[in-house]
Amino acid sequence: MSLRLFASRPPVIAALHLPDFALSRHRSPAWYEDYAVSNARVFAEAGIPWIKLQDQTRTAGPAAPDTLAMMASLGRLIRAEVPDLGLGIIIEAHDPVAALSVAHGAGADFVRLKIFVGGAMTAEGPRHALGAAAIAYRAALGRPDIAILADIHDRTARPLSDESQPFAANWAAKVGADGLIVTGSSFPDTLDRIAAVRKAVPKQPILIGGGVTEDNVVAALAASDGVIVSSALMRASAGEDDILRWDADLCRRFMDAAGAT
Repeated sequence: MSLRLFASRPPVIAALHLPDFALSRHRSPAWYEDYAVSNARVFAEAGIPWIKLQDQTRTAGPAAPDTLAMMASLGRLIRAEVPDLGLGIIIEAHDPVAALSVAHGAGADFVRLKIFVGGAMTAEGPRHALGAAAIAYRAALGRPDIAILADIHDRTARPLSDESQPFAANWAAKVGADGLIVTGSSFPDTLDRIAAVRKAVPKQPILIGGGVTEDNVVAALAASDGVIVSSALMRASAGEDDILRWDADLCRRFMDAAGAT
């Protein structure tokens, strides 16, 4: 497994959220292409080294075929048009095969899986561990270079069992996660949680999955091995149909602050 993701400095990943495909069938593939490339360029020009292409198509079952096709196609396009960016993939569906298949087809560097060990109650209902299936499918693809980032007690869900977050982090490391994502209900809570997880798995890279801003990024990077950011960089005035959703000035200011660490 390549740890290229954790070799970049500063280790910042911008999440490029896509509109829900199932609710946006009025939009053409060309609209999605313009949207993905335009916003990816904003991130790259600000000096952000990584993006995470984020599907937001809610489903109770596996990812739909058109989701896989669109995600792989947009990922390949970003690779071609904005080659300086590292690329990650997240699929909203509880489907590790989909995420890894898209990453394989798009030439992405990593995937993010929200429920890697244990189980959780989500808005779509109960979901259970993806870790074993993900590790096996990655091996079948022959792609050990695709890093797997695993959320530990994702803040948008509730655990179905009572294991502690450090205990779950140890599970994830043993199953084969390459990096862990820890996010609390507030930024101070996130720092406390990272400190506890770090004691349990001192050698495992840990990223913060949300709540990072220009004002706290120095502290975030001091405590973690990387941060994922998105909403803090969005244009406040952007409408639902706007092609450009992220603010170039906010992105540059964020990276200026991050570079001070």
